[in-house]
Amino acid sequence: MQDVLDRITKNPKFHEFIAMRSRYSIIMAIVSAAIYYGFILLVAFDKDLLAQKTGAGVTSLGVPLGVGVIVITIVLTWIYVRRANTEFDATNEAIIKEAQK
Repeated sequence: MQDVLDRITKNPKFHEFIAMRSRYSIIMAIVSAAIYYGFILLVAFDKDLLAQKTGAGVTSLGVPLGVGVIVITIVLTWIYVRRANTEFDATNEAIIKEAQK
């Protein structure tokens, strides 16, 4: 078992995979944080914008923007999980199979 682990960690494809997966995770985290903190900054510094009424109703602009933050977070999570369950898992399996030969 240790022999397989050693072959995996010495494989350049493994290091490329780890770097690619880490880059993707960092980018997704930055996008999520930017959206969330952007909304929080709006709440902190531009309350008048968020308090504007949408149409003739009583709903302010802040409500759909807040819901949008939640929806975007769910979509970004779905995108990450979809890629992790397809591309990342397939690459991981290929590296392991190659090391077991």
